Amino acid sequence: MRFAVSYSTPAYGMDPERLVRFARRAEECGFEGLYVPEHVALYRGATFGGYEMPTDLPYGDPLELLGFVAASTERLLLGTAVLLLPYHHPVVLAKRLATLDVLSKGRMRLLTVGLGSLPGEARAVGVDFASRGRRTDEAIDVLRLLWSGDRVSYSGEFFEFEDLSSFPHPLAPLPIHIGGSSRAAARRAGTRGDGYFPGGALTPTERATQWKLAASTRDNLEYTRWASIDLTPEAVASYESQGVTRLVVTTPDLDDLTHFAKRFQLV
Repeated sequence: MRFAVSYSTPAYGMDPERLVRFARRAEECGFEGLYVPEHVALYRGATFGGYEMPTDLPYGDPLELLGFVAASTERLLLGTAVLLLPYHHPVVLAKRLATLDVLSKGRMRLLTVGLGSLPGEARAVGVDFASRGRRTDEAIDVLRLLWSGDRVSYSGEFFEFEDLSSFPHPLAPLPIHIGGSSRAAARRAGTRGDGYFPGGALTPTERATQWKLAASTRDNLEYTRWASIDLTPEAVASYESQGVTRLVVTTPDLDDLTHFAKRFQLV
């Protein structure tokens, strides 16, 4: 089992010194990587999990945050949970992700992408909410194509180009994990992803069904899940029995990271 941490700027704020302290402590404790979330924009009436979201939540740009973390650490892998892929043009995003991977010496390894669930956010960036799934599928294909070689061409419903080159390339092919809490997300993980990172609000039966959907079409698919900072060894064994390969915990308390690392002998 691998263990990573999440740093939520909406919850913890945008203090750069606090972010650096957290990332460095996570690295010292032996955590594999650090994840950050994304929302491009919020608006009145936007809801998540049945609750209206405050419009002043400080969601930092995820790749800018990870670049800052990379400059302050040496080993910590960089992750998104999740990057809202249909709201990014893949030609631009390919260069941003590859640049971050090169400058971090190959640490942009925990990229998790999702569709987004706020219709107003899609409208704000000019994306048709209903077609964002198809747009995401094409964007994944475009990213991998641009990272694969020189003078490549693509013709799809949303993106089209000929003899295009995008450099730098990542130091190694970037894994793309699929986030979400739907069967469509699970199927996408199986057909296009390198891993599946479902959300937390699922029944055990639905969760098992989704993982079966994802894993049935692809071998060696990574399975990432959210977990409590108070995780016990018995709980880890239960996750392992479900096929989970990585657990992500979150806490604002640096001492929690230290206690967790000691409990599981991460270093």
